[in-house]
Amino acid sequence: MDWKPNKASGVPMYQQIVAYMKGKIASGEWPVNYRLPPQRVLAERLGVNRSTVVTALDELKAQGLLDANVGSSTRVSNNSWSILAATPPPDWLHYVQAGAHPPNQPTVQEINRYEPDERYIRLGTGELSGDLLPVAEMEQVLLGLQGKLTHLGYSEPKGLLSLRQAISHHLQCRGIEASADSILVVSGALQALQLISQGILHPGSAILLEQPSYLYSLPLFQMSGMRLTGVHMDQQGIDPQVLAQQKQRHNGALLYTIPSYHNPTGVLMSDDRRGQVMAVCERERLPILEDDVYGELWLDEPGPLPLKAQDQSGQVLYLGSLSKTVSPGLRIGWIVGPEPVIERLADVKMQTDYGASAFSQLVAAEWLQGERHERHLRQLRQSLRARRDTMCQVLSRFFADLAQWQTPRGGFYVWLRLRRAVSMRTLFARALSEGILLNPGYIYDPQDSQHLRLSYAYANEAEMERALYRLSRLIRGME
Repeated sequence: MDWKPNKASGVPMYQQIVAYMKGKIASGEWPVNYRLPPQRVLAERLGVNRSTVVTALDELKAQGLLDANVGSSTRVSNNSWSILAATPPPDWLHYVQAGAHPPNQPTVQEINRYEPDERYIRLGTGELSGDLLPVAEMEQVLLGLQGKLTHLGYSEPKGLLSLRQAISHHLQCRGIEASADSILVVSGALQALQLISQGILHPGSAILLEQPSYLYSLPLFQMSGMRLTGVHMDQQGIDPQVLAQQKQRHNGALLYTIPSYHNPTGVLMSDDRRGQVMAVCERERLPILEDDVYGELWLDEPGPLPLKAQDQSGQVLYLGSLSKTVSPGLRIGWIVGPEPVIERLADVKMQTDYGASAFSQLVAAEWLQGERHERHLRQLRQSLRARRDTMCQVLSRFFADLAQWQTPRGGFYVWLRLRRAVSMRTLFARALSEGILLNPGYIYDPQDSQHLRLSYAYANEAEMERALYRLSRLIRGME
C-alpha cells in the first residue's frame, strides 16, 4: 500500500483507515468479493497496531461494506454497492477469474509481491543488485546520445537496424555468426518465449526441457496449450539418452535448454555433452531453443561455446538478453534463428506491441559499441565471484550438516539440497515472517521438496550471512 494514516492528525487512526478503505471500495479499486490481506499484513503495511486494524474492519463490517466468516478471509461484501451507489458496477472478479491467461503459482505471486519491499532480504532473486548495475557508465551512454536521437518513432519489425548490427558483432564473441536479418529484438527473453509459443508451435505440442527448469515457474507455454515434459539432468547437463527416449515417447516438438549456468541448478553443460545433445537433436529432427542469458557470466574460466555456435543447419533458436548482465529495466533481448522464423516472430511481435522501445534500443546499440560491454563484464564477474565465494563460505559454516551444494562456475545461483525433506511451503512462510524471501525448489519442479534456489547476485554479504544464519535455525526447528 502506498498510503499510511497520519499519526499527527487529530482524527483517530482507525477512522482514517475506514475512510481510506471506503474510498477504495467507492472508486471500484476494491470490487465486490475483493479479498483483503490478513490483519497482520494490513497492520504491517499501514504501520499501525493490529488492534487498530481490527477496530477499522469491525466498523466497515457494521456498515455492511465488508464480510468475514470464521476461518475465512475478509472480503468486500456483496451488498456494499447498495450502500455506496444506486447502480451496482460490474463484478470484475468474475471477469478476472474467467480470463484465458492462467495466474502465476501462488508462491510466485507472493515473491513478486514482496520483492519490491526493502524490508525483506531477497535470498533467491534472479536479478543483479543495484550496486552491480553500471549506473555511471549508463549515464555516459545517455550523454553520448545527445544529437543522435533521430529515431524515436516505431522501429522496423525486427528492431532497430543499428542495434541488430551491434548484436550481430557482439555474438561473434560467443562464436555465433548471425546477420542482422536473422536477429529479432525483443523486450527480454521472456517475451521471446511468449512469441515462440504463439508464433511457431501448435497447441498440444510437447516441450522437452531439463527437470528442474525455470520454465516450470512460467504459465506461458501451458497457456498456449503446450505440455512440459521433463528430462533428467546430471552435473554434465541434460541426459541425451533420456532426451531421445522422451522425444519418441511424447513426440517432442522442441527442446528448451539452458546449457550455461542453468536456472535454477547452476549446472554448466560440458563440451562433450553439448556435442551429444546436438547429435541427438539432429538425428531426431528436434529443434532447439537455447536460452543463453547467463552465458557471459562465467566466474572462474570461460565455459564452452553456445550450442548455436555448433549449428550448421539452422536447428537452434538462440535467446540472449542484457537483463542479467547490464540492466533488467532496459528490457532488451534478442532471438537468433533462420530468417523465415525470425520474420514470422517479428510479425507476431508487431501484432503484440508494435516493437520494442525505440529509446531502449538506441541506448542498447550505444552500449554495445566499442569495449564498454566487455569492461563491464570483467568487473561484474569479479564482483559475482567474490559474492559466490562468500555465500559458499557462509553455507559451510551454517549448513554443512543440513544440506549439500556444488560451487557454481557461473551465473547467479547455488542449488541447495536439504539432506531431509521438509514442508517447503511452511519454510517459505516462516522465512517470510523472519524477513527472508526464498525461492523454493517446487517452483521449478512441482515434485521437489528438498531444494532452494539461492542467489548471490542481489543480497549484499552482510545480508547474505544474516539471512542464511536465520534460515539454518528455521530448518533446524523443523526437524
